[in-house]
Amino acid sequence: MNVMLPPMGFNTWNTFGANINEDVILETADAMVENGLLDAGYKYLVIDDCWSEYDRDPVTNKIVPSKVKFPHGMKYVSDYVHSKGLLFGMYSCAGVRTCADYPGSFDHEFLDAETFAEYGADFLKYDFCFKPVTENGPMLYRRMGMALRACGRDILFSACNWGSDDVGRWIRATGAHMYRSTGDINDSFKSFTDIADSQIDNLCYSAPNCFNDIDMLTIGMYGKGNVGATGCDDTDYKMQFTLWCMYSAPLMIGCDVRNMTPETKALLLNKDLIAIDQDPDVRPAFNATSHPWNGNAKVLIKMLANNEYAFAFLNYGDGDTKVPLYFIDAGVPASSGYGFEMTDVFTGENIGIKHDYMCPIVPRHGTLLYRAKLVKLPAPEVIPAPIAEDMPKAAPAEPKKAAPKKAAPKKTAAKKTSAAKRTAGTKRTEKKAD
Repeated sequence: MNVMLPPMGFNTWNTFGANINEDVILETADAMVENGLLDAGYKYLVIDDCWSEYDRDPVTNKIVPSKVKFPHGMKYVSDYVHSKGLLFGMYSCAGVRTCADYPGSFDHEFLDAETFAEYGADFLKYDFCFKPVTENGPMLYRRMGMALRACGRDILFSACNWGSDDVGRWIRATGAHMYRSTGDINDSFKSFTDIADSQIDNLCYSAPNCFNDIDMLTIGMYGKGNVGATGCDDTDYKMQFTLWCMYSAPLMIGCDVRNMTPETKALLLNKDLIAIDQDPDVRPAFNATSHPWNGNAKVLIKMLANNEYAFAFLNYGDGDTKVPLYFIDAGVPASSGYGFEMTDVFTGENIGIKHDYMCPIVPRHGTLLYRAKLVKLPAPEVIPAPIAEDMPKAAPAEPKKAAPKKAAPKKTAAKKTSAAKRTAGTKRTEKKAD
């Protein structure tokens, strides 16, 4: 079974916890179809912990569904989910007991995998509680991976060991298609941002057939439900969905899809955001944060297919802040002659070609997300020097006007005396010669 893109769907835990039953699952299946979630790509409906009886069947040794919660049995539920065009998911645990103290699959891996196949499961979330201290965690996941491959049905293997045992280094070899890398999320800004920050350097382990699962989404919970905590607002949820999509993380909805607000529905169905998560290149985002002292200013960049990119400008702070990006940190220096033509993912506005430096002001807990294409910058306009024949001819110069003649100066008496002396001298010279 190949899983080439991050799985998408719904999981019961965040909202319902132990309060699950047949009606909840059937109504959720209806709502996923009616609200357009299936058409958007959310195809898995997963029942988390607390679905079974407290003990295995004493005759068959199988895990059996609770007769109170699921009176028609699990195959009935699975068939209904499949009739809606959805895929059906179940839950178990690598330990002796599940996290909520129901039967785990330890030492029953092959029997349980066959049981899940009989129920029509297409997805198995496999937790890590109550593992015997003497047992090797990676080996337990390998055992269930082998069991699922032998069960005769394609079942997506969702490992959930919360990042234990340096999971990214070995989990791919177990056959897991996705793996939890962190502790449990709750519906608070601090919870989802801490989770995202903890995994930015581990995204290199995430790839087709084995995706880094940073837990179910809390979008649309508003502080209600099993992991409600302090709650978030729509601005916070916008950032959470952006982070999950930038990380190419599985998108497993955790709110009550039967009662979504218009804002929640619009965000979860945003086709441009989903396209970033489901991009066929499934490359991890990288950190391009440039702010020297403001740790709340974050920039993430993700390479997409077809020479496109996604740029996320995030503000973790409680006030407006500048979020700078030097494009040299994106791998495109000013001298390259290239820039990014950017379109706002949320508004559709083309903001033009950006290069060298960009520094938007991002509001409290805000997110700016752009889809961009790397383009060559237009060459600067050069005005050629005119050649002689194209040069305009100079106008003929106007003839110069003759300067007025100055009157001759009159001879002074002194000049006359001097001339008389020269004449007298001449005459004396002539007499001597005689």
